[in-house]
Amino acid sequence: MSRSEIMTEIKDFIFINFGLICYAIGWAAFLLPYKMTTGGLTGLCAIIYYLTDIPIQLSFCVINVVLLVLAFRELGYKFVLKTLYAIFMLSVFLDVAQNIMKDANGEFLQILGPGQDSMACVLGAILCGFGIATVFISNGSTGGWDIIAAVINKYRNISLGRVMLYIDIFIISSCYFIFDSWRMVVFGYVTLVVSNYTLDMIVNSTRQDIQFIIFTKDHVKLSERIINETAHSVTVIDSEGYYSHTPTKVMITIVHKNEAIHILRMIHEVDPNAFVSQSRAEGVYGNGFNKIKLK
Repeated sequence: MSRSEIMTEIKDFIFINFGLICYAIGWAAFLLPYKMTTGGLTGLCAIIYYLTDIPIQLSFCVINVVLLVLAFRELGYKFVLKTLYAIFMLSVFLDVAQNIMKDANGEFLQILGPGQDSMACVLGAILCGFGIATVFISNGSTGGWDIIAAVINKYRNISLGRVMLYIDIFIISSCYFIFDSWRMVVFGYVTLVVSNYTLDMIVNSTRQDIQFIIFTKDHVKLSERIINETAHSVTVIDSEGYYSHTPTKVMITIVHKNEAIHILRMIHEVDPNAFVSQSRAEGVYGNGFNKIKLK
């Protein structure tokens, strides 16, 4: 690895840790003290904690490790190692944050005071959304349903966003049947919406994919990196600059929104002088994306 690549990796790990700390504070300071949950694996672990008192970080770590072991062959060691790091550190941060937020009797402190459920819900959701977004834009992953999504995406051309949404709806709705509490269901959905909105605002995108049009002198090396480091391909077109009449290559590729920053970094590393156009691609269908659905 070059010096710049090493510095980029170090920077990524610093911001991944920062994002994980924000996420842990959101849960320990606002959601857990007011007995709230949301979607995702952490939401499921929170329900387990409310039922059994098993620490949320323990069930989160165990379930994630099991998922990674089962998916190791499909995902490769790079994804697994980075995800393992994030899982371990998030478990540590959750444990530390909870210990800070508990009194001498082991009960959670409600720092906003009793009866401030709505404010705690919003603040906790914003912190969690901000934390996960920071991890995503630093090329990190907190595991959970991301592991399942990565495996499914390798073999099935389905809408992963819809699958994850159904899982989240099931987790939050189950609170009514488990705890007989509409309060937990309502606040769970509010937390899910606010955290996802915050995440989208941070990464500056919606559910759309990203299209890159790249003019570069080193299209071979860049194409190989995109193909080897992502699940997408590249189309290369012969072109000519009209003013200079110089032949050049134009690369076109479409990637998922959370891969956009990784693509920009690859372009910068291969050809810092490349001319790049990045735009949102709404409605991308075909291999690796969504199926064409007429109904």
